[in-house]
Amino acid sequence: MEINKLTEQIIGCAVKVHRSLGIGLLESAYQECLFFELKKAGLFVEKEKSLPLVYEEVKLDCGYRIDLLVEKQIVV
Repeated sequence: MEINKLTEQIIGCAVKVHRSLGIGLLESAYQECLFFELKKAGLFVEKEKSLPLVYEEVKLDCGYRIDLLVEKQIVV
């Protein structure tokens, strides 16, 4: 999928979640609902994906944790 169309679809899902839930909830609530909406839209989404970090000779298998990775292209 073309990156601009994919981005537009992700933003549309995020706006839908925000309009439905409003403000004031924990990030985890929005994340779960956005995950649901993105999956419902037919997108491939990975949640809490580990990202390794290498610093000189130190390698951390999980230096970062990506909240959502959509279509293996966009980090949300």
